[in-house]
Amino acid sequence: MFTVIFGRPGCPYCVRAKELADKLTHERDDFNYRYVDIHAEGITKADLEKTVGKPVETVPQIFVDEQHVGGYTEFAAWAKANLGLWQS
Repeated sequence: MFTVIFGRPGCPYCVRAKELADKLTHERDDFNYRYVDIHAEGITKADLEKTVGKPVETVPQIFVDEQHVGGYTEFAAWAKANLGLWQS
């Protein structure tokens, strides 16, 4: 499975999402991810809203296999439910 994390510098939940994705990448052969710095890539809130399909107020915005999961909390819950992993 491939995950894309849209985040920005200085965002603590973006850092936590990357840490969880790193952990999943190291522990599983079937998990990989890409972190997209929305500032460095010039991605606007409006661009993210088009990708997500609804209003976006926060980052990170996380997609697993092109399906929108949500933010860090939803990603951690998804990992626990689907991969048997939990990181607080």
